[in-house]
Amino acid sequence: MGKVVMFVFLIGCLFVACVEDGDRHEELSEERFRDPGMEFGPSCFWWWLNGNVTEASITRDLEAMNDKGFRGALIFDAGGAEQHGNGQVPAGPLFGSPEWRRLFRHAVSEAARLGLELSLNIQSGWNLGGPDVAPQEAAKLVTWASVRAQGGQTGVQLPVPEHRADYYGDIAVLAFPLRKEGEGLAPVSDLKAKGAFGEAAFSAHDMRYLLDDKLADDGRHHAAPGEVRNISEQVTPDGKVSWDIPPGEWEIIRFGYTNNGAHVSTASGDWQGLVVDYLSQAHFQRYWDTHVGPLLEEIGPEAGKTLRYLHTDSWELGGSNWTQGFETEFKNRRGYELIPYLPVLAGKIVGNREISNRFLADFRKTIGDCISDNHFATFAANAARYGMGIHPESAGPHAGPFDGLKNYGHSALVMSEFWSPSKHRPTPERRFFVKQASSAAHIYDRRLVGAEGFTTIGRHWNDVIWEHMKHSFDHEVCAGANRVYFHTFTSSPAEMGKPGQEYFAGTHMNPNITWWEEAGAFFRYLSRVHYMMQDGRFVADVLYYYGDHVPNIATLKASDPAGALPDFDYDVINEDRLLALEVRERQLMLPHGMRYRVLVLPDHAVLSTRALHKVAELVDDGATIIGPKTQKTVSLTGYPVSEDEVEAVAARLWGDATAGRGSRSVGKGTVAWGYTARKWLLEQGVPADCRIAPPHDSLTFDYIHHVRNGASSYYFISSQNKVACDAEATFRIAGKLPELWNPVTGEVKPARTYRQAGGLTTVPLHFDPMGSWFVVFRKDIPESQQGEASRNLPAFVPMDTLSGSWKVYFDEEWGAPAEVEFSELSDWAQHPDPGVRFYSGKGRYVKTLPPLDTADAPLWIDLGQIADVGIARVRLNGRELGIVWAPPYRIALHGLAAAGNTLEVEVVNSWRNRLVGDRGLPADERFTQTNITIRNDWELLTSGLLGPVVIGQMIDD
Repeated sequence: MGKVVMFVFLIGCLFVACVEDGDRHEELSEERFRDPGMEFGPSCFWWWLNGNVTEASITRDLEAMNDKGFRGALIFDAGGAEQHGNGQVPAGPLFGSPEWRRLFRHAVSEAARLGLELSLNIQSGWNLGGPDVAPQEAAKLVTWASVRAQGGQTGVQLPVPEHRADYYGDIAVLAFPLRKEGEGLAPVSDLKAKGAFGEAAFSAHDMRYLLDDKLADDGRHHAAPGEVRNISEQVTPDGKVSWDIPPGEWEIIRFGYTNNGAHVSTASGDWQGLVVDYLSQAHFQRYWDTHVGPLLEEIGPEAGKTLRYLHTDSWELGGSNWTQGFETEFKNRRGYELIPYLPVLAGKIVGNREISNRFLADFRKTIGDCISDNHFATFAANAARYGMGIHPESAGPHAGPFDGLKNYGHSALVMSEFWSPSKHRPTPERRFFVKQASSAAHIYDRRLVGAEGFTTIGRHWNDVIWEHMKHSFDHEVCAGANRVYFHTFTSSPAEMGKPGQEYFAGTHMNPNITWWEEAGAFFRYLSRVHYMMQDGRFVADVLYYYGDHVPNIATLKASDPAGALPDFDYDVINEDRLLALEVRERQLMLPHGMRYRVLVLPDHAVLSTRALHKVAELVDDGATIIGPKTQKTVSLTGYPVSEDEVEAVAARLWGDATAGRGSRSVGKGTVAWGYTARKWLLEQGVPADCRIAPPHDSLTFDYIHHVRNGASSYYFISSQNKVACDAEATFRIAGKLPELWNPVTGEVKPARTYRQAGGLTTVPLHFDPMGSWFVVFRKDIPESQQGEASRNLPAFVPMDTLSGSWKVYFDEEWGAPAEVEFSELSDWAQHPDPGVRFYSGKGRYVKTLPPLDTADAPLWIDLGQIADVGIARVRLNGRELGIVWAPPYRIALHGLAAAGNTLEVEVVNSWRNRLVGDRGLPADERFTQTNITIRNDWELLTSGLLGPVVIGQMIDD
């Protein structure tokens, strides 16, 4: 690492702690759990769509966020409204223009007034760039053109290699003698990905296949490294060769670079242009000095106070494999000259396939190092000068040429993403990406794991809170997320109507949604989970080393490369942090205190010499290492002597390791192979950290475990099932009273039934559909004490079903009659009156309750099914009882009178039905206004209170 880069990196590291959010809380607080406050509230991607915002819309949005307990917002100017057939919205001020800066200052001022935290995306759109990024500053690809020449030939003219946008720069002109064995010799397999000419995958998966050549190495080659001659000095700028060509036939290749063709994505208005070169510190710095620094100067002391973080979004710029001076970067990092191996990028075999493949691994690793050190480290250091941190989505999911964990090491808040179900990303491996971010937070000692959440493409206003949003959020909390950023909260000026202007993607979340007034109940759920998960130390028994290859991006938790699940959890570590590990009391420890029982090595038997020597050191000091005997490196650095070194160290650690499974003592530690982490730990007598036993295998659960201040231990457990179900959870804890903390209601109760035996505690749990619990252990009890009750939660015992008619009151502003009598509970979308059928908004159901006997126990009401969004507000005799948003939609009937009780249930559906009703109407007759195209395949959604509505009691025994 160069001196300047090292300085930048160190400065960035020094300031990471400055931007973390306050002191860590030492003890759990039931009061804070019930009402965490805005410190733990959700945040949002605050979309300034096509720059079309106003001071009024900014103030309205921020006040709405404050009212609903938001932590803050990420200002994200972007275009893209018109994608997927939707309409464009009016253009506002261009990002960075004087008028835009005025709006930006207003936003910061208003956020400061309200105590909200802001972040800023440092451009319009994503893939960092803009209209003033010159071709020489833009992302680059290697290009080439070749000719064949005979010995003694003169007047050889080299063509200019293919290039883009009239931009081209020379790298080198190389020549090597043609040999017969090279005719028809195929290039290294997967050369496009191995040479970083394109993204290796849309969603990252195991990229280790790039370390091998699919074709057998028979020793044939186009040239040996020593045969490749650099004749650049004998070529004129216009491509004329003045070299005295030796006898024989030669291939001459002119290598250069050009732009990769990537442009800024989804930018507003005229903020179009080329993407900045991510490999270059100088080009990033020029962009910063022109566009970012001046914005921060505009807001003075609020930079670092109200504006806390800076952001760029995910890598979606394709391949990038060159920058000015890259050959020097390569030599400094890999220790050998790059130029003789350039023909490999042109499809030639230099040396042999093994050597060519090793060069490409070094080539990609150098690209990854440059992206991390020159782009993200510089970004972090620049932000640190203002007391700020960064939270770019710097680690996927698109498989660009980088090491995801290394990039994350520069982030103060580690930002990833997860998606709600949509056709664009329909499967878990394409939806869930937080595990890598949480691992980065744990190994780099970061408190906050942010997640762009609930992203979709194709869904509009038809998300069910408990089924789509809660389910996705809970899934990623179990992977380590602890601060969600709604994607997306679009700022929509009042003149844009309702539901107003929206981005083509994302779960729409702003004051224009029909259920905004009720949304605080769901937001408090998120805040309670944030409160619990933003503090304490994550508990993982297993640490998985994912190698030093590029691309390298850890995937969703369920991929489980170490074989730890379901009984144990794990983190992923990269080479940088592997080298920081120590051993204390036979456990692996990082300097800030994270500890693990075992280190698992990747199963492809490849380690760098640095990593292998570190593994040997850890074993000698007492660590347990699980993995196959290391066979080789995949680098040309030190090759071939490096392979002798690997063989010697591996022999000392693994011995002959001929058996398919085994272990041996080495130094103070143990080396094992042929085991999953789970099997090894269980065989060593380590109980499962958390084992969830459902009644049948079709049910799915997940968990995450934190310890706070060494005393309180707690588990978040999520049912990923649409039906109510039961399970028994066994925890590796004894002598502590299990408590059930309900994040939906904020209620805290001691468990009434549990079993302690053998250092374990087993707690029976009942889960509502997509339900979740915190099981908390903080109060000492004797290990002999047992919970003797028959169940932990009271059972709902029905007493009466409310039949007959209901009066339902609608808002006439949206086309419905003011009052309708429903003879029975039924779907609004099936009602004969089009005003009801196409209605969107609130419907207030009113009914006088029959005489009720309240002598034995308090009464509860179960609302049955609430269709569409799935949220309702309940009142009794004009008194607010609360908001329910997840099944079983049950609430206590506090304040019952002896007779004449009036029940009100205010149900809200989404915008979909009114939009469908407006689809065929002339514009001047529509109730709604939006740029989103109402597709012909949109159907009316079942809406309203469907019941059955049942009065009952909650009985403990």
